[in-house]
Amino acid sequence: AFQPDPVLFRHFIDDVRGLAGSLYGRRMYETMRYWDGDHFEWDAPEREYAAAWQSKPKWVVSRTLKSVGPNASLIEGDLAAAIRGLKAQHEGEIEVAGPELAHSLTELGLVDEYRLYLHPVVLGHGKPFFAGPRPPLRLVASDRIGEQVIRLTYVPA
Repeated sequence: AFQPDPVLFRHFIDDVRGLAGSLYGRRMYETMRYWDGDHFEWDAPEREYAAAWQSKPKWVVSRTLKSVGPNASLIEGDLAAAIRGLKAQHEGEIEVAGPELAHSLTELGLVDEYRLYLHPVVLGHGKPFFAGPRPPLRLVASDRIGEQVIRLTYVPA
């Protein structure tokens, strides 16, 4: 399993702390529910990440889930209206996780920025970052995080 180095993990802790909340598709939410727990084997940074993640509101887009965990809400019905409402009600960044959800939001014109983290890891399979055709993008920033990772930031062109 991939585990970020301490500098990258610190970046992710700080990133989560700065969010207004997170928007997930079902599969990504189910993966991230790990952080709702309290695992005895966690070290201090893992506990810090979990506390930051647990403190933020989460919204889950799913047709199959009937309930979600603490500090989380299901989004049902008109996706575009729901996301526009979240953006109007919450100041700051709302992170989107899950390629199909991101694709749907891209098609609706609701993604303001894309952040791609490049790691020196080669995977043999998995979901592509863009679930559909890549939207026209413009590179606005590149940041080195630690010794091994570059974050590329794009906005819709």
